[in-house]
Amino acid sequence: MVDLLKVELIPIEEIAWEHGDAVVMVDSQPNTGRHSFEDLPLYAVIDHHETPGDLEDVSFVDVRPSYGATCTVVAKYLLEQEAGIPSRVATALLYGIESEVAGYPREASETDDSAIQFLFPLADKNLLAQIKNARLPHSHFECLLQALQNSFIYDRMIISWVNDLPQPEQAAEVVDFLVRFEKIDWALCGGVYRDKLVLSLRTSLHGAKSGELLRQIVGKLGRAGGHDRRAGGCIRLPSTSLSAIEEIQSELRRRFLKALKIEDCRGQRLVPLREMLQNLQA
Repeated sequence: MVDLLKVELIPIEEIAWEHGDAVVMVDSQPNTGRHSFEDLPLYAVIDHHETPGDLEDVSFVDVRPSYGATCTVVAKYLLEQEAGIPSRVATALLYGIESEVAGYPREASETDDSAIQFLFPLADKNLLAQIKNARLPHSHFECLLQALQNSFIYDRMIISWVNDLPQPEQAAEVVDFLVRFEKIDWALCGGVYRDKLVLSLRTSLHGAKSGELLRQIVGKLGRAGGHDRRAGGCIRLPSTSLSAIEEIQSELRRRFLKALKIEDCRGQRLVPLREMLQNLQA
């Protein structure tokens, strides 16, 4: 999307902040696990997650957990101000909303749907199709293979571990794929990205409060939150050694199984090891 829409991005570490600058944090909240910008002049936070951030000193806060996407909030701002929306901006906002609410289980409000209807005629459909069907690097498929090889079923839950995430958002891509398995109601992916364990949780059950559940399970280990059936979190690893990673994974698995009252359940591989070896030999 960044390449096709020619969005100019500058790494935040390379910006020289000046007196009077105001920073707006979008689709996230300060000190929620993945990042910490303690020295930035943070003025506003616009988000749709229930992940509790440090908002006490933020002048303007607009957090709408009933919305499926933060892009919906931005689209409403523009609509209410009767601002002209260029095709490039409409395309980006439309993709942002659709990518958030089009997965399974779908969590979208009437406002998300009305924003989609408003933006669709303004968007560049050709660019949108290219963005949705972007070419994928080799690392994407390596990650998916590793996730399948390390997926274990516990009753109606599947847990997948990926010890080398190419990008943090791939944890969500893995779990969006796994939750479609017909024999489970819950899917969790935990992937290591740099010095953090990125968590993504999905459930097909309505009223499951997965954001609250993940927050309770993660506890003081890190930060987590989300919506009814979609949630995410992050835990800073004390060490990236294999033993340290496995220790955190084991503790999270124990907490999840206990929370779902299936602690006596023994895990079974999604893909039996013997079949994996046969496929490799073939």
